[in-house]
Amino acid sequence: MNDALWVLLLGLPVVAALVVVRRRLPVLFWWLVGCPAVTLRVLTSYRATMDACGLTVPASAMRRATARMMGRQAAPVPPRRSFPRPTGSGLVMRLRMAAGQAPEDFAASADRLRHAWGAHAVYVRPTKPGRLELRLVGWDMLADVRPARRWLRTEPLSLPLALREDGHWHVRDFRTVPHELILGATQSGKSVYLRNLLCGLARQPVALVGIDCKWGVELAPFAPRLSALADTPDRTNDLLDVLVEEMEARFRLIGTRAGAGPDTVLTSDVWGLPEKVRPVPVVVVVDEVAELFLAAGKEDEKRRDAMVTKLIRLAQLGRAAGIYLEVCGQRFGAELGKGATMLRAQLTGRVCHRVNDETSATMALGDIAPEAVLAATSIPAERPGVAVVGDSTGGWSRVRSPHLTLDDAAAVCRDTAGMVPELPRLDSFRPVIAVEAAGSSSSAAAVPTARPVTE
Repeated sequence: MNDALWVLLLGLPVVAALVVVRRRLPVLFWWLVGCPAVTLRVLTSYRATMDACGLTVPASAMRRATARMMGRQAAPVPPRRSFPRPTGSGLVMRLRMAAGQAPEDFAASADRLRHAWGAHAVYVRPTKPGRLELRLVGWDMLADVRPARRWLRTEPLSLPLALREDGHWHVRDFRTVPHELILGATQSGKSVYLRNLLCGLARQPVALVGIDCKWGVELAPFAPRLSALADTPDRTNDLLDVLVEEMEARFRLIGTRAGAGPDTVLTSDVWGLPEKVRPVPVVVVVDEVAELFLAAGKEDEKRRDAMVTKLIRLAQLGRAAGIYLEVCGQRFGAELGKGATMLRAQLTGRVCHRVNDETSATMALGDIAPEAVLAATSIPAERPGVAVVGDSTGGWSRVRSPHLTLDDAAAVCRDTAGMVPELPRLDSFRPVIAVEAAGSSSSAAAVPTARPVTE
């Protein structure tokens, strides 16, 4: 009796410590407990689990003949697998499918595999014909997202912005997906996603242009790093004129390469130009795009139609000129008016946080991944930052951005104010605070007093 009591007294602190580690340090708990347990379950129950999920095939004729000679019945054969390889988020196995099997068969059984092996989630990814990758995730990766590690380096104009539920990072690559639509209701995490985007771009040689028709309250904290900021519809209309002029000038520059000589390498975009003459990339961030579509009278309608037309031109032609759009808003629907659907079609990247209506989720994801609309409308309000990311290939996944406070994001923009590139056409639109920050060598640059009223 005394021995049992001592075992109980010694075991309770160990169990309590494991509970704390599981909540506070899930990666450590996975390596200590989760990984050995899941690996053991996979190795001992692989054949039976595959058979129960209908993922086996009948034995070959030779195996059946051998089994009959030994007085046995040939068991169904599961797919060949590699040894489970542990990772920081789970296990990875490579499977060789049998004749007649398809990746869709394994994807349909992913939930049953998850329960059988005690994993948080199971994801199936085809690697090449006849082979696929089975990824087991050990815990909820979106519960507590930390910023990407410093060694996670990417190419220029490519940023790891959010962690996907399968443990990989969602990378925003402007050269692959030049334009993006970001939707999210108040307190959904849309502003945090935008802060991560702006801070990542602020550290790169990129011109940042802000359009915020709510008098600049959302983008004003980032003014020291902005090359231009428009805070009213009239000023936005003028800024879009200048951006279209900049785009046309870049196309003329690209066109001159065609007649530069027989030995000149021809190109159809700015990235093929020599580095010494290549224009700096421009990322245009449009916050609360619905404000551009509002019109109270005929004059406002004319201005709205003009602004939307210019945005569509930038979306259609801007990629080759190195001009990229990041359009944000709380809602987006065809009822906004003329040009909304056409503009949406050019924004091939889609990020949908929790929204107030199903129409916005359908507008964001319905044309590229219809099954993702339900996932977007079911995002709980108590998990801000969770979003559904889709692309033009039809793929989609849940992601969550690491939390970044407004003060930290503003500090990054102040520290990188000296990296604002020279674009003479945008000088008249540059925020006053940005000019003061660039001219001051002290670290205590003036801080904008305006602060966002929504998250």
